[in-house]
Formats: sequence, C-alpha cells, structure tokens
Amino acid sequence: MRVKICGITNIQDALDAIEAGADALGFVFYEPSPRYIDPKSALEIIQQLPPFVQAVGLFVNEPQPKVDTICRYAKIDMAQIITEDQNYFKNLQTKYIEVIRAQSKKDIENLDPKKYYLVDAFVEGFGGQGKRIALDWFEGIDCSKIIIAGGLTAQNLKELDGYGFFAVDVSSGVEASKGKKDKNKMIQFVKEANALT
Repeated sequence: MRVKICGITNIQDALDAIEAGADALGFVFYEPSPRYIDPKSALEIIQQLPPFVQAVGLFVNEPQPKVDTICRYAKIDMAQIITEDQNYFKNLQTKYIEVIRAQSKKDIENLDPKKYYLVDAFVEGFGGQGKRIALDWFEGIDCSKIIIAGGLTAQNLKELDGYGFFAVDVSSGVEASKGKKDKNKMIQFVKEANALT
C-alpha cells in the first residue's frame, strides 16, 4: 500500500517520513492552514529528498497560473487540487490529482473509473481536521484508483483491509502537534499500511 504523508513543514520531518517508508510527501500551499509552507521553504526541503520520493503540492481554489508557477519553482511533481470548478483542469499544465470531498456515497459512485482521485471526508473549511469518511460508501466500488484520506491513524488502518485502495494519505494522524510530525507514529502508520490488501 502506497503512503503519502502530508503537511511537511521542515526537513527533519521529511527525512523521518522517508525513513519510515513514505512514498510521497505533501506540502500545503494553502495559507490559512497551520501546515502551510511557503514555496521557497518547500524547495529547500525538496532539493534534499532522495530519488523516487514524490513531492505533492496541495492547493485550494488557487488560479491555475499560480499553481503552475509554484510547482515549477518548488520542483513539485504533482498538484493535489481542491476546487469546485469542473473546468479548472483544462488549462492546468502541472500533473495533478483531483480531491473529492465526499458528502455521500453518490459523490464516489460518480467518479470517472479511468482517473485517479484522492477522496476525503467533507468538512467546513479545508484540510487536516481528522474527520473520517464512511467506509460503507466504498462497498461495491472499485477502489484501485482511489487514495483515501481523512482521520487515518495506525490504530484504524486495519478497517481499510480488503477494499483495495491505491494509497492512503495521512497528516494529523502522525503529528506530535499541528505542523510537526511524530517519527514513531509515522513508522507505525507505514508498517500498518504495508500490511493492507
């Protein structure tokens, strides 16, 4: 099971996440977030990452040119986009994954089976609130192109077993405090994720 650890704000957390076995690191470019990082600081971290670790930038309702500019500057591999505008992606030049903030099973049933999505629980406001999505919404759904996020911890990952999700995305579930990761929690999380099918 692939693992993305989101909300990286410093080099030590980035290196600890990689040592724990994370496949991707997430950098939050949404200024109201307590996990926000400016592009220059993100670049300084990303330049020190080893090969084959993907850097993902999280954006919320940002204009496409700004997303493309930040991703080019900070050497971001992929943009993770939250937007209400379905025409948004037509002009985006950066490789991206769309975030679905699911409010019901219908939001998941309507997904294009050819595309990858990150599915999170809907909350007022954006990101890192630790709210879990109802797993029964995924019953009968092909989850092989879905990255699941929201309220995941090493203690509850076993509940995902058998759904066949492409990957898991965690932020608050491996933190010591907002914006600061806990190395042991990351190690435990990746270990539990790797046991999933």
